[in-house]
Amino acid sequence: MTRPTRRVVTGHDAAGKAVVLFDGPAPNVNLRAATRLASTLLWVTDESPADNSGGADRAEREIGVAPPPRGSIFRVVDFPPAADAGAVDNAAMLREMGIDASQGGSRHATTHRTRSVDYAVVISGEIDMLLDDSEVHLEAGDVLVQRGTRHAWVNRGKGSCRVAFVLIDARA
Repeated sequence: MTRPTRRVVTGHDAAGKAVVLFDGPAPNVNLRAATRLASTLLWVTDESPADNSGGADRAEREIGVAPPPRGSIFRVVDFPPAADAGAVDNAAMLREMGIDASQGGSRHATTHRTRSVDYAVVISGEIDMLLDDSEVHLEAGDVLVQRGTRHAWVNRGKGSCRVAFVLIDARA
């Protein structure tokens, strides 16, 4: 099991004073059966520019991997070592992630593509991102800007890898 992610969300009270709305373990944790990774949804916006009014928990919902049209998603993903994850069925993974089957690929079972620009920060561990004909190794502290490319994540390390992702809707 992964360690909980503490989530602090600010907002305003009725008088317009800045306050903390939520402070505690992020409640929307999803253990994905097809890949055995844990995905913690932290926040979602449905528009750009984002609407900062109200006090609703915008992560209290079911949503696939991709952000809503004109929106964004902030999540933390814990990738188990590939040796512990077992075999992955690409079609099952894509269904579970809410991604159209045509956005998969054949290089690796976790290959997928979203119509988004993704900002990724490796918090702990190490991971490899596989592209069509190349790959890049990332370690804690590394950042990646992934611009709608078909890719797969593979943790070839011995321990879990935690990555923070912000996905923003994009044209292509």
